[in-house]
Amino acid sequence: MQYSINDGFPYYIELLGGKDYYQLFTSKENINLLRSVTEEKAAWRYAPGKWSIKQIIGHITDHERIMTYRALRFSRKDQTALPGYDQNTFVDNSRFDELPVSQLITDLENVRNASISFIHSLSKEQLALTGTAWKYELTVEEFLKATIGHEVHHIDMLKKKYLS
Repeated sequence: MQYSINDGFPYYIELLGGKDYYQLFTSKENINLLRSVTEEKAAWRYAPGKWSIKQIIGHITDHERIMTYRALRFSRKDQTALPGYDQNTFVDNSRFDELPVSQLITDLENVRNASISFIHSLSKEQLALTGTAWKYELTVEEFLKATIGHEVHHIDMLKKKYLS
């Protein structure tokens, strides 16, 4: 791979390996995997200081909310440069570990359905519009690819470090 996790958006886009991002958004494979995780397992951490599965699910959901908000603004020709966010601050100030894993998955599904609805509303011209977030200028379509690529990254980590 050309990029690493430290590169952010380009890394997540590269993780798709040419797969259709819309198909990944509509696939139920990852949701079904998450639904197979027990409440006990969802609270587990593979090492001290690492996030629980519940926190990872909540983080994926927060990230998708943020990224689709960015894509929305840029699809409407808003050229305001948008800042990054501190994922640890978001997780540290959440209630993810207090909530049932089923509720976290339902929240992710609700956000996902809104994302799919948003994607359906975009024209080819809107998908090609650009905006800047953090330190990258990307098209709206690239923001969407980075959004689902972020989930691909975390699901891969779950499979390797939590569910193996």
